[in-house]
Amino acid sequence: MRIAPRQWFSRKTLGKDLTAGAVLGVESVPDGLAAGLLAGVNPLAGLYAYLFGMVGAAFFTSSSFMAVQATGAMALVVADADLQSRADPERALYTLAMLAGVAMVIAGLLRVGRLVRFVPTAVMTGFVTAVGVNIVLGQLSNFTGYQAQGANRIVKTIDTLVHILQWSIPAVIVGAVTLAIIVALQRTRFSSLGLVAAVIVGSVCGVLLDLWTSRPVAFLRDVVDVPRGLPAPVLPQIDDVLYLIVPACSLAFVAIVQGAGVSASIPSADGHSQPDASRDVIGQGAGNIVAGLFRGMPVGGSMSASALIVAAGAKTRLALFVAGGVMALVILVASDLVAYVAMPALAALLIVVGIGSIRPGRVYSVIKTGPLQTTVMSVTFALTLLIPLQFAVLVGVGMGIVLFVAQESNRVRVREVRISEAGPMRETEPRPVIPPSEVVILQPYGSLFFASAPTVERQLPTVGRNSRHSVVIIRLRGTDRIGLAHIEVLRRYARLLAESDSLLKLVVSEPHVLQQIHAAGITDIAESDTYHGDEWVGKTLRRAYSDAREWVEDNS
Repeated sequence: MRIAPRQWFSRKTLGKDLTAGAVLGVESVPDGLAAGLLAGVNPLAGLYAYLFGMVGAAFFTSSSFMAVQATGAMALVVADADLQSRADPERALYTLAMLAGVAMVIAGLLRVGRLVRFVPTAVMTGFVTAVGVNIVLGQLSNFTGYQAQGANRIVKTIDTLVHILQWSIPAVIVGAVTLAIIVALQRTRFSSLGLVAAVIVGSVCGVLLDLWTSRPVAFLRDVVDVPRGLPAPVLPQIDDVLYLIVPACSLAFVAIVQGAGVSASIPSADGHSQPDASRDVIGQGAGNIVAGLFRGMPVGGSMSASALIVAAGAKTRLALFVAGGVMALVILVASDLVAYVAMPALAALLIVVGIGSIRPGRVYSVIKTGPLQTTVMSVTFALTLLIPLQFAVLVGVGMGIVLFVAQESNRVRVREVRISEAGPMRETEPRPVIPPSEVVILQPYGSLFFASAPTVERQLPTVGRNSRHSVVIIRLRGTDRIGLAHIEVLRRYARLLAESDSLLKLVVSEPHVLQQIHAAGITDIAESDTYHGDEWVGKTLRRAYSDAREWVEDNS
């Protein structure tokens, strides 16, 4: 895990790294507060997570520009973790971050990052889309100033819309002003600092409205006492570990998947090297441990922050440390101003982030792939909206595994190989019934694991009453492993052929598969009827075919 010094510092690129780090650091202050608000915890926990999580991860990630911060999906997992039921909710939050970090470090050391490619696009699209919707719905109360009631975000949204007359007009004005400025600046050269400017203007508007109206606007100081220094480290709450295992594993999974997308999308410092997904997982784990140690919430690879620091001109990972220094400076020097950040302004910022994470094009592309993928995406979307996110994540993982198994089992195809008298071989669709006194060569293609066994068995030609004195040769070339379910298929097929005075022969190219078949002891297949193929394509098959023709002639 050695990092070249040039990845840390270069005098030639110092100016660009300082500028990019300053941009990310200033922009991360309102973003961090908003993340804490989204998670339903002390907004300062989001700010500390942005600072310490980003700096802690920067020491270990393989991607020089991966900014590890509190993401929307992870914030929603925290919001659904029911930390308020614990004896000390704040210590439970820090413990959750550290526990998730330990899980990520272990996953990274076990090279779990390589398994991310097995998560289906349909599952992730449904999950990410629902996260975006959840972010928007979860901020309607802060945006409108109405404290909605309900068991989940859907019910609270309905309650908010029903009681529109109880909305706070000053809060709506602050949120609308912030929203308008963000949208107006998104397509300009000031887009990188547009969020900061919008939150500042919205908060100033809130201060003015607070002076002129009888309905006060909520500010950060009304939610928490903003300290004038950096937090002291804390230790985890051991009593909460068992309770937090499920949300910690869910956070680790979300971070691994999101982090893989970030590291694969952003350029490397040299422009050529490929990211190490497992090492990035370790880096995110380290960021979580440091964030939790310094009173922050869980963090993960942030696509928006990573893209921002690259767009701002960063050349080395020094920019990430500069961003952390800028955030620390804001906390130390401008804490009194941070206390006047308006909550509706932060809600407007999160609503923009939530809408931006919804990608209609990606949803449409999944729909075009077919009804199975669409169903999986829809179910993942609905579950993510209706049940706590940590359970929705685990259900999504399970659905991904089921989808993978279903797809692979349906991709298996059985073809018939026909050898002409002149010698060439050609493949056709298998004949429906084994004819009498014939040699039929079958070649299965695909992964022969347990779930595909019924598919293979359905495609085998039927052994009928007239299927006498024939030989079926099943060629297992390119198959490096065969499941017990397929061995049972071979056993049943050999028995059916034997009952019709016919024979089953096998041509196997891999020694391990041959050993499995011999160990299974298929009594209806003699050892002499099992052929071990070699590097000469077709040579062993032709030998088996010649032996089969001779057997048919002798028995007919």
